[in-house]
Amino acid sequence: MKPGSHISEVLTPQPVIDEDVMAANISRVQGYFDSIGRKFRPHIKTHKIPALAWAQVEAGAVGINCQKLSEAEVFAEAGFEDILITFNLIGDERLERLRALNERCRLSVVADNVVVVEGLAAAFGGKRRLTVLVECETGMRRNGVLTPGAAVDLARAIVGAEGLRFGGLMTYPTPHSEERIEEFYSETMRLLEAEGIACPVRTVGGTPSLFAAEKIKSATEHRAGTYIYNDRAMVRAGHCGLEDCAMHILAMVVSVPEKGRFVLDVGSKGLTSDLSGFADYGVILEYPEARIVKLSEEHGVVELDGDGPGPSVGERVRIVPNHTCVVSNLFDSMVFHRGGVVTRVEKVAARGRVW
Repeated sequence: MKPGSHISEVLTPQPVIDEDVMAANISRVQGYFDSIGRKFRPHIKTHKIPALAWAQVEAGAVGINCQKLSEAEVFAEAGFEDILITFNLIGDERLERLRALNERCRLSVVADNVVVVEGLAAAFGGKRRLTVLVECETGMRRNGVLTPGAAVDLARAIVGAEGLRFGGLMTYPTPHSEERIEEFYSETMRLLEAEGIACPVRTVGGTPSLFAAEKIKSATEHRAGTYIYNDRAMVRAGHCGLEDCAMHILAMVVSVPEKGRFVLDVGSKGLTSDLSGFADYGVILEYPEARIVKLSEEHGVVELDGDGPGPSVGERVRIVPNHTCVVSNLFDSMVFHRGGVVTRVEKVAARGRVW
């Protein structure tokens, strides 16, 4: 697709991004954190595109958050200097690459157990020091130390390790758990202070309830990714409306086998099989009562009740996906438009960077 052409000419299936909606999302969220005096660090796993991360930084973000080392390498190559990787990094090959990356940018990583800390210490002893944050479990029941006491124990290990620098605390919580996070962070900070350990960064993550971040008084920074595009799950969470969803997946009706059932040319390789707690696989804007009930790899089966007219073979529809972050990793490029007119096509530079 060339700039100036219309998205009606885009081969389907293909995600298209509304430039104006995306820009409004960036401005809205950055403006909120500016207003409460909180640093903001966007998570680039949602889009995996350096040009979009630059737009986020130019709006006021302090740096970027990557989930995997290979993502961070792509963005360091693109010139980003302040990068936080929020994943336990284990293994000689990975740590060798981490050392090289640490020479190129201001890098921070996380750890939630002593095995990870010992591996980092062995890799960075005598090298440029690496900043390590302790990951805390505050409700997601995923990674993270379980208690403030355990956080202090791990911080102590980091402080005592050659080649490492204790950077602070990190959590990725469940939405609407601000009180629990504040309780965990404030108690951990009290214990750290008693031991004379400085805790400069207290970073919190997530899009769904980010507009309540001001309730976490102990936090210094917030991380979020999905907000830049938004998706059906963010609408359900109350973070935004459908009109704030910048990503639409264009698809075509390729079959209408019978009344009340039609088939799209997008399946699990385009929409993902991630239900995100829904009973179906996305919202079709032209047919909001329709339900995408089944996906095979290349087909999406849709049911539409009622006596009204359904779509015709060859008709194009726009789908708001359940989970936009996964969609980004399924396509080589994203088509951007303004009012239906293509403005640019961006390569998904970190697509497939999952190690």
